[in-house]
Amino acid sequence: MVTLDVWVGHDLVGVLGHDPKANQFSFDYAAGWRNAAGRFPLSPQLPLQRPAGETAEQHSAQVRQFFENLLPEGEALDHAAQSAGTTRSNLVGLLIALGKETAGALRVTLTDDTAAAPAAAGADQLREITPAQLSERIRERGNLPFSVWDGKVRLSIAGYQDKIAVYEREGRWYLVEGGRLASTEIVKPVPVRPQLASLPANEHMCMQLARRVGLEVAPTRLVHVPEPVLLVRRFDRVEAPDGVRRLHIVDGCQALGLSVAMKYERAYGDGAEVAHLREGVSFPKLFSLVDQSPLPAVDRLGLLRWAIFQVLIGNTDAHGKNVSFFCDERGLRLAPAYDLVCMEALDVGFGGAYAMAYGDAFSEHELSPYEWGHFAYQCKLPFRLVANELDTLAGKVLAVMDALVADSLQQDVPAAVAQRFKEVVLGICDRQRVHTKQISRAKRADYE
Repeated sequence: MVTLDVWVGHDLVGVLGHDPKANQFSFDYAAGWRNAAGRFPLSPQLPLQRPAGETAEQHSAQVRQFFENLLPEGEALDHAAQSAGTTRSNLVGLLIALGKETAGALRVTLTDDTAAAPAAAGADQLREITPAQLSERIRERGNLPFSVWDGKVRLSIAGYQDKIAVYEREGRWYLVEGGRLASTEIVKPVPVRPQLASLPANEHMCMQLARRVGLEVAPTRLVHVPEPVLLVRRFDRVEAPDGVRRLHIVDGCQALGLSVAMKYERAYGDGAEVAHLREGVSFPKLFSLVDQSPLPAVDRLGLLRWAIFQVLIGNTDAHGKNVSFFCDERGLRLAPAYDLVCMEALDVGFGGAYAMAYGDAFSEHELSPYEWGHFAYQCKLPFRLVANELDTLAGKVLAVMDALVADSLQQDVPAAVAQRFKEVVLGICDRQRVHTKQISRAKRADYE
């Protein structure tokens, strides 16, 4: 049995175990964590006390799915595995290599590794990354993975895009190791694929638009080194006089107990033979999580606005790992929005189907007033509320777009990128806004 200790700050949360012969995982909360005031489970699917009747196989599946969702995806996962000398399917090996700073509050160390335990951590080690070094590494990605710096994997954040996490102090960026500090910014360079060259500017404009129309979003900045780089402020980190405090979050897959492979509602693909298999994350499933919020009305409205905004910006890749919740003793609270992208404006020839359906609509041309009403019915939302929020958000987008474009041009967003973004988003807003009166007149009987 191989065991890993899981920490929040200096507190031992529990022990993750793996039996290699049975290939089964277990997670046992530490007595000090389970019994102390203000403690909380890592996710709704990993309660402080195991459910009665839960089998070892069921428990193992939930544990594996929770911790696998902490890892990067795609090539980033391949690079991490290669650098660590393990395989992409070896969860324990990857957590040992990447677990020092995961998304949220968790820190994973090998049991009895006194050098890595938080209580024994010495002075923080800061390794500065200058803009020139960052530019050089962006250009060298054909030979050296962007996530590997100084022979170490510096990526422990889920997702496909190239990114690293840095600590920012007085406008300078550092790779950080130690128990007191942690990264505060996510650095996302321009992708390698030429067709995605506008992605940093596109995402920045989406995030800024969301902020201007009233959504709570992670702060972003667009810088040039001279390559465009998007900096995203981490909402799971809070700077304090004694260091950086980490906040525990779970994404939609973790909160629902689903693997990363189920982040799309049509997890098995969009082909005609499998399109009816909708076992992955969906809007009704996400809205069911709001019942665990101490402020359900606030979070239900926030999640509704998040869902509508994805349509308005043409973000067809808004999947279950792109929505997160703060998780503590009070329950789940909706976290700020992130990874907002206008896929249609990228013109890359993919992304036509929504990651999650609105009713039964998986594309904008299918998104009729009936399907908006179906979405409201499935998610237990008032029809008039959905109609009002769609009308209000679309109106706000129309009102702020010109100022957003002007500000984006001042930040060296190419004029063609900004103009294409404006055309796509305003077109969607105009088309969807006309549905609001019909949506508000829908009745539950229409869907029962």
